[in-house]
Amino acid sequence: MSQENLQASREWWSQRWLDLLDSYRFKKRLERARNYSRQGNVLSIEFKGAKVLARVQGSEVEPYKVSLFLDAFSDEEWGYVIETMSQKSIFAAKLLAGEMPQNIEDVFTSNGLSLFPFTLGDVHSKCSCPDKAVPCKHIGAVYYQLGDRFSEDPFVLFQLRGRTREKIISDLRNLRSSKLLQKLADQSEEKTSKQEKAEIQKPISEHQYSLKSDNFWQYNEPLESSLVVISPSVGETVLDVLGKIPLAKDEENLVTSSAGDVTMNYLQSVYKDVSQKAFLAAMNN
Repeated sequence: MSQENLQASREWWSQRWLDLLDSYRFKKRLERARNYSRQGNVLSIEFKGAKVLARVQGSEVEPYKVSLFLDAFSDEEWGYVIETMSQKSIFAAKLLAGEMPQNIEDVFTSNGLSLFPFTLGDVHSKCSCPDKAVPCKHIGAVYYQLGDRFSEDPFVLFQLRGRTREKIISDLRNLRSSKLLQKLADQSEEKTSKQEKAEIQKPISEHQYSLKSDNFWQYNEPLESSLVVISPSVGETVLDVLGKIPLAKDEENLVTSSAGDVTMNYLQSVYKDVSQKAFLAAMNN
């Protein structure tokens, strides 16, 4: 990140705080507060948790004690904010680099929170001086000093809302690391699940056949030769039903068989041969 961009980030952050102070209607008091800030009357500023404690030199010898704080967010509210930050890479990257994103307020408003106070009344302040006005010039001087602190460290306002810079960055890194590990675990589990499904489905698809009822009783392949047995006909044939053929005997066959017997014998041999060939043809169809 360039020095120019970092300075621009700090300037808008600081200016939002100063705009709140400039909305105060007592301009002369603000002018005296600004002079106190510029002249070094703010002797010290320290944070005690989410509270600002300061010592401001006034007209008395003893410096006045100023305290200032905002309503801090709860741990649960900060949890929602950090979660929202982690979902946007640009926010996480800029915050981890020490830069404050321009639209950082969207993170808080999306969770029903306001990072910047709406009015000066939202800034709880107290001074040990006898001036009953709030803010007095001593409190105003601390306001201006905090504006400078915002320019140096944009995370100061986060601290006023109850969360230090170190804690925010630590939580953000841990959450993003956790999400990355979970994402890798989910991807690994998904990959394993797909592989298991593929292994289960693969043998099923290799041995899966479609059944066609129209061809269920058809078998168009020849039988194994060792299973084919051709046996002679043992039942009554057509020739048996017809009986002997009444053909006359000729002179050459008077001693031997008649012409009818010869013809019958011939037809029986033909019938037997045809039957066997028909059986073979049927088995090889």
